[in-house]
Amino acid sequence: MNMKYELTHGGDWAGFTLAHGRPPLDFSANISPLGVPPGVQEALREAAGQVDLYPDPLCRELRNALSEHEGVPVERILCGNGAADLIFRAALARRPCRALVTEPTFAEYETALQTVGCAVEYAMLQAENGFALDKGFLDAITPETDMVFLCEPNNPTGVTTAPALLTQILERCRETGALLVLDECFGDFLDAPEAHTRKADLAAFQNLLLLKAFTKLYAMAGVRLGYALCADTELLERMRRVGQPWAVSSLAQAAGAAALRETDYVRQVREMTAAERPWLLRQLTGLGLRVIPGEANYLLFQSPRSLTEPLARQGILLRNCGNYVGLDETWYRIAVRTRTDNQRLIQALEEVLR
Repeated sequence: MNMKYELTHGGDWAGFTLAHGRPPLDFSANISPLGVPPGVQEALREAAGQVDLYPDPLCRELRNALSEHEGVPVERILCGNGAADLIFRAALARRPCRALVTEPTFAEYETALQTVGCAVEYAMLQAENGFALDKGFLDAITPETDMVFLCEPNNPTGVTTAPALLTQILERCRETGALLVLDECFGDFLDAPEAHTRKADLAAFQNLLLLKAFTKLYAMAGVRLGYALCADTELLERMRRVGQPWAVSSLAQAAGAAALRETDYVRQVREMTAAERPWLLRQLTGLGLRVIPGEANYLLFQSPRSLTEPLARQGILLRNCGNYVGLDETWYRIAVRTRTDNQRLIQALEEVLR
């Protein structure tokens, strides 16, 4: 019996291939287009010879490497099966009754909260304001708010929150007793990542939980590896206990440790993104499209015409954002890829919009 599934996220290359008989040029997943770093590939090959052993359930070698990489004590690090795993673990460990999320944003926050029966309140971001968060968000954090989720930069808009406002949000959450879950999975694609991350606030704010992942920057989506940073080690321990005992495979642990050594690769990805994002923004704007000037490795835009099927016929996969709260079928998100790929996309868009 054939069953039809409605998928929440982009990156469904398998479904595209089945439907169209060829793999797509995938602009729907915001992943480095430079491929898996050579050192990571080699680490995966070497680790394959030891898959007869259970993986280290405490990820000790990887956490030590992350501690040095992030400048965070090892006891403040928890690894998981991608950032999505850690989102669900946070909800399960905290068991909030009421939580606050912005919209549009990453769907897994709400899904994880609903799993534990939490009432979810929305803080709607407005297109007229460039989907930027403003001080009105502070009023939405009340003593009844148990958890707050923020994506920095936000997915799918690519917009960051002003640092001063982020500090006020942190302070407000501490005053009310809310846990602030700050998703920094796309933070490495910002022009100045170290100026925006809140790692330095971990010691002062026990109510801050940072999420990061290897998925995007290192093109390791299929490996499934993420990590959480938090000064509340009791919370991290509860998060560890509510999940499966071997959540991070030995392959993922080896790949993660190797990825942290790929400094030249990271530099190339960041340089490419810094050059291609503004180029794509200019090209899309030149086509008469409404584009949100995002700061990460993807752009959100609105089209007067349907694009999914016309571009699929040309072998290109886009992320339609109609299933995001606060957006409709006229909004699309595209990844920032190489110049060759980006030129092919723009040419296809020109033909469809002509």
